[in-house]
Amino acid sequence: MQWTKKGLIYKPDGSLPFSQTHAQVPFGFPISEDRVRVYFATRDAKVQSATSFVELDANDLSNVLYVHDRPCITHGAVGMFDETGAMPSWFLRVPAEDGTDEIWLYYTGWNKSETTHYRLGIGLAISRDGGLTFERKFTGPLLDRYIFDQVWVAQPCVMREVQPDGTVRWRMWYLSCTKIEVINGHPEPFYDVKYAESADGMHWNRTGQVCVGYDEFTDAIGRPTVFKDGDRYRMYFSYRSATNYRTDVERSYRMGCAESADGITWTRTDEQTGIERSAEGWDSQMMDYCHIFDHKGQWIMLYNGNGFGASGFGMAVEG
Repeated sequence: MQWTKKGLIYKPDGSLPFSQTHAQVPFGFPISEDRVRVYFATRDAKVQSATSFVELDANDLSNVLYVHDRPCITHGAVGMFDETGAMPSWFLRVPAEDGTDEIWLYYTGWNKSETTHYRLGIGLAISRDGGLTFERKFTGPLLDRYIFDQVWVAQPCVMREVQPDGTVRWRMWYLSCTKIEVINGHPEPFYDVKYAESADGMHWNRTGQVCVGYDEFTDAIGRPTVFKDGDRYRMYFSYRSATNYRTDVERSYRMGCAESADGITWTRTDEQTGIERSAEGWDSQMMDYCHIFDHKGQWIMLYNGNGFGASGFGMAVEG
């Protein structure tokens, strides 16, 4: 794929107490013929993450029509897996038993660690008011550290596929942190992309299947986004090295991609990513945490730039 950048779309101005900085891990969610909602993670003065959104003009996605003035979901109770933040990852419309649609949010919960700064887990929250507010389905995580995921799990991409016999196959691609190495006095996480399946979207079977793993450069892979393109599965992600990635552009986040016939076995095709960091400006030091969705027959990419989302989110279009 080739992508054309459309520039920075939104960055918090700091006027809202819960949204002082960051518009991280953006997710495009069409809500009508006229509007596309973009959910994202934002931070307060205590660096606690909450989920909120802006709405874009569906006929001109560079035009921000509305900025929501409150969080949709915020951090959990003391001692819970999400006590210091609830970062959105994936939204799905799911039919409810009463015939209406619910919106399911798979999110990353943050909690502090004395030795590694933080631990992460995957939670589920559900909205019954059109995505304005989300209520936790459980106070505990759906997925946490496990025999294949030794340190933490985070940022799932979830697909709900209806099979020929009418059953539903839920599929998840998620980040799996397998180790921490102390580099230059800082605990650095190493994480790849693994795969899980479910019959109901809540109880997940993990086998340790690695979809996109480490190589001679890649030590961490950021937020996979998987979509069907014809009969192929495509995945975009960001990736970086573990050393000096905060200060050295050559080692920081950039975009990569992979493809698969079955969604389980993947081949990296980074040379076909079709988008690179800019020479200067808001996405010149890093590109990360993208989401790709179809909008009026065209693929749209939302992504973060410098500062892991501190510089806001921007957009690129296919072609």
